[in-house]
Amino acid sequence: MSDRLPHEKGFHISWDQIHRDSRALAWRLDGHGPDDGAWRAVVAITRGGMAPAMIIARELDIRTVDTISVKSYDHQDQSQAQVLKSPDAKMMGDGEGILVIDDLVDSGKTLELVRALYPKAHFATVYAKPKGRPQVDSFITEVSQDTWIFFPWDMALQYVQPYRGKD
Repeated sequence: MSDRLPHEKGFHISWDQIHRDSRALAWRLDGHGPDDGAWRAVVAITRGGMAPAMIIARELDIRTVDTISVKSYDHQDQSQAQVLKSPDAKMMGDGEGILVIDDLVDSGKTLELVRALYPKAHFATVYAKPKGRPQVDSFITEVSQDTWIFFPWDMALQYVQPYRGKD
């Protein structure tokens, strides 16, 4: 166990980077759906999966987009995952032909819960940590388990003092 705080081994993601990586994920998923390569719908795991899901839906020309709201973090501490809002049940069925998108798989608890509900869905994340990898079907970048990812929607622009000297 490390004595580091989460921000001390941080991976900072810019809006440009999440856009590039989400497009790369879309390209990886293109043509791999069960219906002649097409996907029926995209379901974003809120909130982190919303930006990647929007980009992927655009890139793959998927017009049916829904959300599933799962809470598994209380600030920076993981807790038991629970569904707060489900996607349209008729559309989902057992998940066949559905892309379930999240920004990151960490411990895998969130995806494990959603996978139990929709076992035939395809689960894709932009970033993956080793503990959660068994729960994800497709991803773009793997990061170490002890890395904290700072997403652009969690950050604010602010002045930074120069490393050396004065302004």
